[in-house]
Amino acid sequence: MMTSAEIRQSFLDFFHSKGHHIVPSASLMPTAPNLLFTNAGMNPFVPYFLGERESPHPRVTDTQKCIRAGGKHNDLDDVGLDTYHQTFFEMLGNWSFGDYFKKEAIEWAWELLTEVWGFPKERLYVTVYQPGPGEPAEFDKEAHDHWHRVLTAAGLNAEERILRSGKKDNFWMMGDTGPCGPCSEIHLDLTPKGDTGGRLVNEDSPYCIEIWNLVFIQFNADESGGYSPLKNKHVDTGMGFERVAGTLATTKGFTDFSQPPSNYNCDLFQPIFATITEMSGHAYGATLPDDPQNPSEEQRRDIAFRVLADHIRTLSCSIADGILPGNEGRNYVLRRILRRAVLYGRRLDLEDGFFARLVDPVIEVLGPVFPELRQQEKVIRKVINSEETTFSRTIEKGLQMLERIFATKPDRISGEDAFTLYDTHGFPLDLTEILAAERGLEVDTAGFNAEMEKQRERARAAQRKSVVRVADESGDSEGTEFLGYEKANLEGVTATVQKIVPAGEENRSFVVLDRTPFYAEMGGQVGDRGRIAVGGETYPVLTTTSDENGHVLHTVEGTPDEKTIGETALPEVDRSFRLAVQRHHSATHVLHWALRKVLGPHVHQAGSYVGPDRLRFDFAHYEQISPEQLREIEDLCRERVLANDPVKGYEIPFNEKPEDIIAFFGEKYGDTVRVVDIGGWSRELCGGTHVSATGEIGFLKIVAESAISAGTRRIEALCGEAAHELVEERFAILEQLGRAFSAQPGEIPRRVLELQERLAKAEQELKQFKARERADKAAGLKEEVREVDGLQVLAKPLEAENPNDLRSLAVKAFQELDNGLLVVGGVFGRKVTLVAMASEAAIAKGFKAGDLIRQLTAELGGKGGGKPDFAMGGGSDPDKLEPVLKNWLQSL
Repeated sequence: MMTSAEIRQSFLDFFHSKGHHIVPSASLMPTAPNLLFTNAGMNPFVPYFLGERESPHPRVTDTQKCIRAGGKHNDLDDVGLDTYHQTFFEMLGNWSFGDYFKKEAIEWAWELLTEVWGFPKERLYVTVYQPGPGEPAEFDKEAHDHWHRVLTAAGLNAEERILRSGKKDNFWMMGDTGPCGPCSEIHLDLTPKGDTGGRLVNEDSPYCIEIWNLVFIQFNADESGGYSPLKNKHVDTGMGFERVAGTLATTKGFTDFSQPPSNYNCDLFQPIFATITEMSGHAYGATLPDDPQNPSEEQRRDIAFRVLADHIRTLSCSIADGILPGNEGRNYVLRRILRRAVLYGRRLDLEDGFFARLVDPVIEVLGPVFPELRQQEKVIRKVINSEETTFSRTIEKGLQMLERIFATKPDRISGEDAFTLYDTHGFPLDLTEILAAERGLEVDTAGFNAEMEKQRERARAAQRKSVVRVADESGDSEGTEFLGYEKANLEGVTATVQKIVPAGEENRSFVVLDRTPFYAEMGGQVGDRGRIAVGGETYPVLTTTSDENGHVLHTVEGTPDEKTIGETALPEVDRSFRLAVQRHHSATHVLHWALRKVLGPHVHQAGSYVGPDRLRFDFAHYEQISPEQLREIEDLCRERVLANDPVKGYEIPFNEKPEDIIAFFGEKYGDTVRVVDIGGWSRELCGGTHVSATGEIGFLKIVAESAISAGTRRIEALCGEAAHELVEERFAILEQLGRAFSAQPGEIPRRVLELQERLAKAEQELKQFKARERADKAAGLKEEVREVDGLQVLAKPLEAENPNDLRSLAVKAFQELDNGLLVVGGVFGRKVTLVAMASEAAIAKGFKAGDLIRQLTAELGGKGGGKPDFAMGGGSDPDKLEPVLKNWLQSL
């Protein structure tokens, strides 16, 4: 029987023998803005389907890391309760970009399954697309006929094996628009006898699973609802790797169908289970809950085993790809997954820190396939340890919330409370149900689901949507030619005015030229400023942007005459502004290189701003940067600047870029990309403008480092003239301080420290003096005390600096009383503060401090309250303070 590693390699080898190029898995960080994670094998190849780039290989095969948790595809809450859902999985796939189509895809799928892997052909069923009413396209006769021929040749009754299904199961779409087409699924009957006749296909039964989906991309869906044939047809297939490995393991190589099918039976999970057993003393029993709401103790343990095994794979692989747990979006999903795992670990009585220990078996199994796991092993452990430690505090808050709920003796846990536990404290619903069941309570699952749906609606409303289009092959929409990489072109070039468009603001217009030296705002770099001369007038360019078709929009002050369209214009960039901007842009690349050197290769850009006066660089990192690390980063930057290394920009085909060139997640690249190479030690894909050599950057100074969210840090820095101005400003401050202290700049820190010590000593002496003064005042108040029914009563306005001092004085005075009852007040501006204190003897006689404050502050135009022995309040009529206290005392 094949191991999982052998199955994976066999798949790749098979398609390599069919002329496919084996490519590595893409990152779990998607390039599409509407995805949380890479969630399907086709995600990395979308630019090829859309025609944005040409694939370097017409046939490709791979194993792709995927996560389905959050968003449209979300398997998180099912993990552990069954044996076939995972948040992390591998998708094996073979791809054709305008090469082979249905015939080869179908024949090779059948060959691999039945002839290479030995799948019992009598247990296999296939589906083809048959549109229902109002559904797109036609019956997929081509796929049907190929399957009919293949199945008949295998000695099977083809019509019994080919099932027809509509759009829901057998028509694939990238989005509401864009490339799409029919698909054909291969299903495996895993019932003991294998004689269901296909009745369980697409019935969500674990005994009949979809093994492989063959997608035939042949249409383009437009915004009007039409479906037109694509010029190039593609094949996109996806096979669930864990399902295949689990099926082979469970059936012992298709020799025993007596056991329930389970992905978790394969050797991908067994090393993780072994580590959990070692830590917990419990063994995995492979049981499934008869009732997910009320599992037995053994079933609860097995659920926990499956949850931990899945979730550690998800966290390890995502962190290795630079996606860290955090508070928003995909980062928050990962935090929830980690916290769910920690809570389940507690059900196995695992000690704090257990989750990071599960990283070892993950790297042991997946490290040979995904080398980034070994490269980022230290980071993975550190992030998981940090998150687990932080969550320990959150768990206690969640448990405290549950205890408060239990204390109210409710009939059940409300859906709102269950959702708060889930969303705020990371408690999955099933664990809340377990804890509630231990107290004999049920959870309002319907109410919980309603709250979940509200959250989904909010997420859907906030989701970024874009119309997916196949690239226009007509070439009708030419963008503006950019001339601005060469400094010589910043002035002295000519261009032709193509369009003049109102900018939507008074006295503002967009001028579009056929070519321009002006850089349009992009990639964090601000747009150029300058001027455009046309038609005998000169118009200031306030900023420069671009539209989705690549036209550069020069925002000018004023509105050129439309007669100038077609005339020659003289665009001139503000040279000093541009040079200041590009110094900061090149400094950003140097800083990125230094950060990766000091902190590690997991650091990647998460956002930036490049202006003439500063740069801001956001990046993935899991902890605060120490002062020592910041100094090392700054020193490395300074060394590279002083080396005056050359900075070169050049264009290459995207598919030919070397592996060590940094590309940014979330960026969309075309067939040709621009590389910025600094001295051979920093190479990034970048369309921005840069200096010619690092020495032009000048002095570089980091001015701030902070967290902008969990897992994301921000550095702000200055260079060139901006850094020079900062140094001048700081030197001026030093000179001012030197004059104030009559000291040299180097002596100022010592003089400030001496001053702080003297100030602290003086403040301590003042504090002691005030304490003695309060004690003396309190002792002096004994003459004001009256004896009333066995109580010593003091009621009097007092002088104090502030309400806190009044409170301290009241406490001192109360300590001098036997069986005391005290009400004192103070005036602070136009406000009054009252303090009341009552001994046990006074309380026993009906004098409660809280009641007294409520009564007396009401007479002073205010309010207050407190406990029977101590209370404070305020009022707004200071003139009444003395008579109110006097009247109260006389009434006793």
